[in-house]
Amino acid sequence: MALETSLEKPAPVRSIANAIAGWIDRLGVVWVEGQVAQVSRRPGVGTVFMTLRDSVADISVPVTCSRVLFDGLQPPLVEGASVVIQAKPSYYANRGTLSLYARDIRMVGLGELLARLEQRRQLLAAEGLFAQERKRRLPFLPGRVGLVTAPRSAAEKDVVEHATRRWPGVAFEIVYAAMQGPRSALEVIEAVERLDGRADVDVIVIARGGGSVEDLLPFSDEGLIRAVAKARTPVVSAIGHEPDTPLLDLVADARASTPTDAAKLIVPDVATETTGIAHARDRLRRAVATQVTREQAGLDALRSRPALADPRTLLDRRHDELAGLCDRMRRTLGHRLDRAADDIDHHRARARALSPLATLQRGYAVLQDDAGHVVTSAAGVAAGAPMSVRVADGRIHVTTTRSELIEDAP
Repeated sequence: MALETSLEKPAPVRSIANAIAGWIDRLGVVWVEGQVAQVSRRPGVGTVFMTLRDSVADISVPVTCSRVLFDGLQPPLVEGASVVIQAKPSYYANRGTLSLYARDIRMVGLGELLARLEQRRQLLAAEGLFAQERKRRLPFLPGRVGLVTAPRSAAEKDVVEHATRRWPGVAFEIVYAAMQGPRSALEVIEAVERLDGRADVDVIVIARGGGSVEDLLPFSDEGLIRAVAKARTPVVSAIGHEPDTPLLDLVADARASTPTDAAKLIVPDVATETTGIAHARDRLRRAVATQVTREQAGLDALRSRPALADPRTLLDRRHDELAGLCDRMRRTLGHRLDRAADDIDHHRARARALSPLATLQRGYAVLQDDAGHVVTSAAGVAAGAPMSVRVADGRIHVTTTRSELIEDAP
């Protein structure tokens, strides 16, 4: 029933809010078509919050659904998907907000296509085909660039012209293939395998202009993704424009936002490199000059030292020291020789004093018989016995006439 209100009898806010909730509740279950603009899954909450946007007008409405319904969707629901939702409108009087509680969700058209692509992306990512460690570094200056593109396309012109402008000596090996349509994925795979088999091709660029999701669908083909992942040559993906993200961008070794950007990735800018070389040469000259100056200063400091300024001063000082040491050595040796000579003279004198010859020189003699024995007693000497007398300077041979004993001999 309609509320009867007037200036004199206005209705309170709660009445109006409850009336609105009643009117919306009378709408019952409805089927709504739109595009999922936002998905929010809060941890520990059994409800999934979404925003459903009109595909034509700038109108959106919040949608809630159970986590069981959301997780059971195959393929999984992703942002941007077009869906048809069976929902019950609800008006929350306390907050004054309108929302739809989804009872069933069906993906249709482009939304279903995007959902399938998301499911394929998840499966290939689980195999590790998009892993960062699989990606190879692009060569700094490729000798030959392989280009896969459509014949006489704007993408071919952008890549070749911009790359040649940046590095005039770059060479291209162009293989044409259909960039959309049912045979596009197969022809691109064949072109990639052909270029990958050539040893002179250092990098491969797959390029085409922008387009709709359906036009770019061949570049999310699983066969093409696996062929690029298997290629030995680094691959650059230059498909569409910045917002376009086919699965080829994820598996390629480098992703260019446009074909023009691909030319910047594959070859360096000759002007920039020339300037860089000039700056590096200047830095090298300054570094060498600084090093030479530092080493020259060190040499000058060394040469200024007395030992290197006039080395003869050290030699003269050492020569004087050596001459003094030689004099001391001679004097010491002379003193020792003199003392040794005196010692020898003393020992000689003592030896001579103890020698029997010295006794003989004082007039004493030694009497020996003919057998050479020293005669110490007259008792054993017979008359007429031959004898020899040892004197200081020789022997005297004598014959005894007689012998006699002395009474007071000791």
